[in-house]
Amino acid sequence: MVHISCSGMGMLRRPKPTDSEADLLREQDHFLTSGVPSAASVVRRPDKRRGEAGEEDGEDGGSQRDVVTIEDLPEEMPSLTPAPPKKSRFKASRVTFEDEDAEERLDRHDTHISAILSKIVERDTSSAPISLPAFTGLAFPKVMHRSETNNQMLLSTAGGKKSIFARHIAAQRLKERKTQLQSPSEATPETKMDVDQCAAAGHQPCPVSGPRLVSGQGLRGPDSSGEIMRIHRENQANLQSMSQAEILEEQNKLLSQLDPRLVEFVRSRKAQSGPSSASPSKLPKNKSSKEDPYVHHESRDSSSAYRSIQEPPEVEMEGEKEEDVEEEQEESPPKPAITEKDLPVKPQKDWVHMDKLEPEKLEWMRDLPAPRRKETKKAMQARFDFAGTLILPSEDLPTHLGLHHHGEEPERAGYSLQELFLLSRSQVIQQRTLALSTLANILSKARAGEYLMVLKGSMMSTLLDAGLIFLLRFALDDGVEGVMSAAVYALKALLVCAEDEECLDCTFSWFRGLTSFPLLPSASKEEDEEDEGLDESMKETAKEKEEKKSDHDVTRQDVVKGLLKMKLLPRLRYILEVVRPSPRVIQDVFEILTRIARHSSSSATQVLDCSRLMETVISEFLPISWKGSTSLQPQSIYGLPLASAMKLCRVLATSGRHACARLLNSLAVRERLSCLLSAEPTELLLDPNEALRITTEAYRLWAVAAGYGQACQLYLDLYPALLKTLQSVHRVLLSSDPLLPLQLQRLLALVSLLTQVTHTAGCHQELQAGMVSSHGDECLPPPPVSWGHVTGLHPSLLGHLKSFVKNLNDPGQKDCSLAVIPAYLVYLEAYYHQLSRQNCFRPVETLQELELLSSEVLLPLMCHIAVQDLMKNLKSSSVVCNAKAVPLGPEITPNLPGLACPGWRDRPGLVVSSSPFPLLIGLGLLLETITGIHKGLCCKFKGLLLSDHVIGYLRSCIQATPTLSHTKAWLLRHEHHLLYLLLRLAHRLVPMQPDVAENAPLYHQVALVLLPWLLPGSEYLAHELLSTVIFNRDFILEGHSGGPEAVELGELKLHEGTQQHTSVGSLLRQACVQMPSIRGCFLTHLAHLESSVLVSRDGLLGHNPWVNSHLLPELTGPILPYDWPFLPLIGLYERVGASDGGGLAVEDLPQGALQAVTHCLQWLLLLEVWRDEVLKVILPVAKLARLSCVFLCSSDLFLERPVQKLTWSLFRLLTRGSMLDSLDLNVPPPGLASFQDLYLALLAQYEAVSFGDRLFGCWVLLPLQRRYSTSMRLAVFGEHVGILRSLGVTLEQLSIPIERFTSPPEDSLPLLHLYFRSLVTGTLKSSWCPILYVVVLSHINSFIFSQDAAAQEVETARHNMLRKIYYLTNEVLKNHLLLFHLPQQHSELGFDMYEQLPPIRAKRLESILRLNNGSDNKRD
Repeated sequence: MVHISCSGMGMLRRPKPTDSEADLLREQDHFLTSGVPSAASVVRRPDKRRGEAGEEDGEDGGSQRDVVTIEDLPEEMPSLTPAPPKKSRFKASRVTFEDEDAEERLDRHDTHISAILSKIVERDTSSAPISLPAFTGLAFPKVMHRSETNNQMLLSTAGGKKSIFARHIAAQRLKERKTQLQSPSEATPETKMDVDQCAAAGHQPCPVSGPRLVSGQGLRGPDSSGEIMRIHRENQANLQSMSQAEILEEQNKLLSQLDPRLVEFVRSRKAQSGPSSASPSKLPKNKSSKEDPYVHHESRDSSSAYRSIQEPPEVEMEGEKEEDVEEEQEESPPKPAITEKDLPVKPQKDWVHMDKLEPEKLEWMRDLPAPRRKETKKAMQARFDFAGTLILPSEDLPTHLGLHHHGEEPERAGYSLQELFLLSRSQVIQQRTLALSTLANILSKARAGEYLMVLKGSMMSTLLDAGLIFLLRFALDDGVEGVMSAAVYALKALLVCAEDEECLDCTFSWFRGLTSFPLLPSASKEEDEEDEGLDESMKETAKEKEEKKSDHDVTRQDVVKGLLKMKLLPRLRYILEVVRPSPRVIQDVFEILTRIARHSSSSATQVLDCSRLMETVISEFLPISWKGSTSLQPQSIYGLPLASAMKLCRVLATSGRHACARLLNSLAVRERLSCLLSAEPTELLLDPNEALRITTEAYRLWAVAAGYGQACQLYLDLYPALLKTLQSVHRVLLSSDPLLPLQLQRLLALVSLLTQVTHTAGCHQELQAGMVSSHGDECLPPPPVSWGHVTGLHPSLLGHLKSFVKNLNDPGQKDCSLAVIPAYLVYLEAYYHQLSRQNCFRPVETLQELELLSSEVLLPLMCHIAVQDLMKNLKSSSVVCNAKAVPLGPEITPNLPGLACPGWRDRPGLVVSSSPFPLLIGLGLLLETITGIHKGLCCKFKGLLLSDHVIGYLRSCIQATPTLSHTKAWLLRHEHHLLYLLLRLAHRLVPMQPDVAENAPLYHQVALVLLPWLLPGSEYLAHELLSTVIFNRDFILEGHSGGPEAVELGELKLHEGTQQHTSVGSLLRQACVQMPSIRGCFLTHLAHLESSVLVSRDGLLGHNPWVNSHLLPELTGPILPYDWPFLPLIGLYERVGASDGGGLAVEDLPQGALQAVTHCLQWLLLLEVWRDEVLKVILPVAKLARLSCVFLCSSDLFLERPVQKLTWSLFRLLTRGSMLDSLDLNVPPPGLASFQDLYLALLAQYEAVSFGDRLFGCWVLLPLQRRYSTSMRLAVFGEHVGILRSLGVTLEQLSIPIERFTSPPEDSLPLLHLYFRSLVTGTLKSSWCPILYVVVLSHINSFIFSQDAAAQEVETARHNMLRKIYYLTNEVLKNHLLLFHLPQQHSELGFDMYEQLPPIRAKRLESILRLNNGSDNKRD
């Protein structure tokens, strides 16, 4: 408040208007020096409502300030981290430099306004019509009220969401326009821009008086509007005189000639036309939407393209292949507006603002339109219900299901993927939960392959590309437990396939069933290409590459690795430890962790290393003590042992010996095993199903640990409990027991455990001896269990096996017995294999025991009708034989590999109960072991090899070409092992049994095709095949039963009348004699696999203390390449030829190189003659490229006599009729960019070191056939024309018909010029290069006398070439060129000649010469 004081006013005067600035300053100084208080002062009045006391002193009141204080307010402003930084859209497009002057940049961008004004072009408005407002009798415009309802119905149906005021304005303008449309000359520009489509379509005059597109702007003159109407009437007359087909034809012609942007502009102007344009609803039926079909489809296509860019990718349904239907292109007539009678509730007068009906706002209350009745060819958006089931477009579902909404296509029920992605980010909790649950159901059905036949594209790939991983990862961090649980469920549906886990559990009791391949995606080729050509020191490690990649890049290559990078494990630990969710969520979390552990050993290590994760799992879900639950489905399972938690530990233990030791010791899993397995399942205070499952998983985990030689002390502690369980086997395996499947799995897990313990005990003696002889050096300690601890198990398990074999006669026990017999056979193999290595081994007693085993158990088992029925399914259950006939499987993406097991029970396969593979693998293993101990038992089991089912299966395997992938590799390794066991049995029987030896070539072919199929982890099997079967002369019957002689007889017929070469028969005979040396050569070149062979041997032979991991090597491909017979040759080229350019002499090559090449060529020759079916997997161009290394390795290796003989024979085999037809040099050989690159290297080597060798010359001539690329012929006659002087191969030496070089005639003009130049200059002569001389003569003769029409350039070249030939001074060459007739191999020249030119050719020559002379005279 301002208080005014009058004291001292007499001393000072007020300022006057006439005072200057100096006067005012002087008065101010006088006032300040006088000390008089100011006339007005500002004081703060107290607020009495707040109880403030006033201040008496004015000075004190003036010195105080109003200060607002807030408790707990920080002094500094908080940083707005959640808000994204604002970015300019234009800043990114500008490029600035640090050293650029800011003033120059301002001058460049801040131009003067004159530059802008100079670009303004004024539009010509001289002829633009001017419309005046309508005259009324009122002084002021009429005021419009909301109560006025005139024309409301008309305006509501006219279209557009407009307010009532806007609709009234539009109605008034419409009235004004109608008054002005009485004469054409007074039409407004908006009216003139309408095109009369109805007149063109129906040949009737249209009520619109002017054109829609032609505005007339730019026409000057008084009669411009009349000119416009004259043009318009002329267009109308032309349209009426044309038929509908002619109109459409002209329309399409215009559309094809015009710029698409211009067409789009015209259509947009048409679409924006005002109420004067004809509404589609007023046009006749079947014409409104068919006037411009191009527009209709164009707009639909453009809109879908826009959605695909702006929105997440959508999966579309595939339309049926039927005729187009009319319903798609017809527009239904407009519905009448909603009236008061249609309202469910009648408005009352006393309701505020409800007395006026607004139909547009009530449109949502209408009934939904009926769904389309028929399907069309055009793809439609896929929609799903809450269970993930695809909803057909024609399906009419009731609205109470909650599947209809107000999004796109409201008449269709269901949600699209885009809508589900949108709902998953909703602020409404229920919508987020529902969207994530629906996505989880869709993922489950997609993994099962239910959408493959009805959807276009891959559902899994579409979802992953749309960012599903990030969506689920963000949802896991949601604070609402329901949303988080739905996200866990969706993540489980994405990562885990329950049927994959079931199949792996079923094969656990098979031989080596506890091992598995890591589920790693295939390595990308881009990463390998990035490091190509760099030194090892400069290459980045895999860890450095991973750290540089973003989450998106990592996820795109590997989903599991991307989730680990996004800290999934700590979040799952938080969910288990803090959130403590429902039992279903806990089970889902364990399944996710199990899938992550199967990914790789590094992923399993991360699970173990995650802070408090495994501690929480062990303490909460594998307790040592617990209270029994009274409910079958408890609300909380914390504090109860879970089978899924035990399975997680088992999969983690599979990853490596160290991980297993951490689980057993650091995490105290050993005590959990003792607690769970020391009692019967019925005594565990658990649900019977859960009790059987968790004890089964406990046995499996123990078996994995025993596979490393660990947890053996536990065997000694629980030996009484194990014997008690074995004694109760027949009591629990009752066919009437509803828990029989679980009881069988528990028994199989127990037998697998005893098998591994037996293997570990068998190594005790060897480790004990090694410790004694080590003299203090570091060595492996022997396990606590010795051979004496396991011998007592053998009688009990053998008695079980005998009883199960007898139970095969009981139909009720047959299936159960067939399920458990394979595991018992594997146990017996482990027992007898380890028994033969012990000091206590007694040969005589063991042989008698084996004879009893064979006569009482194995032979009755093999001959039993049940087993014979199983063997009938060998081919139908085989993965190898049915590689191409596999039914449509589930969706598998490259970055998330799986086993493709959904639906495995409904189709034939290795795992189903009708498969004979587990039984035959167990039987083959046992036979391999006992026949090694007792040689005389082999003959008793020859019936297995001679069985029709086995013979037919082996023949089918020879013709098969299986593909390699994660979906098949886990089964292929078991089938490969069965084939190996059959071959090992054949190896023992072929030298002894003549009837088995008759099929020796079949077994040999199986061994040859099996070798390049073997996968990582089977290196020992490959080594055994190479050592025993593949190079065994007993399996090559042709070598000692007249095979070489038969080949020699065939050569006599083949080479009759031609030059004799070295006999192939004699070369084959030498190869058979040197077979041991050939075997040693290949084993030497595979020595780099020695470490892998030793690791594989330890696993396959049960050397458990030396096994480091039950996780097989990464699945990068087979052990050996399919072209392994060429390995010694390729290896020599890589060591010597590539680095030294092929310039080394034979003496300078590594020691034994000549011998290795000779043995390699001998083996290739033997395969080409007697096993050509096996080499069909190698392309002919690949064979040619590999054999070319003979010439590229050394400067004179190909001149060595044995190498030359063998290479000549191989060349003639490669150029046989059928083989030559299949030789396509346009296909790049595997490992090379193109064959042309290899051919250029051959040409350079030929020029340097060939010395005119005829064999090398044939190799150079082979690619010059007419059907191959012209570039190779251009290289010979261009930059390498010097080789023509030494390429002296004759027609008799070349085993390729000359017609393949001369037909069809050459059409390359540059090559023909080179041909002609080589002849004229004397570079190509018949004495130097007889074959190419004939070829060049043939092509030039055909060219100059060709009667085919050709371009002017070609015709001119013909005339010039013919004229030059006529004036040649070399008469011999001239006659050869003019009188050439046909190539003739037996002729002295190599071709036939005309005695004189035929009349047609003579006439052509005369005409060309006459024409040339005439042109010369004109020049003179």
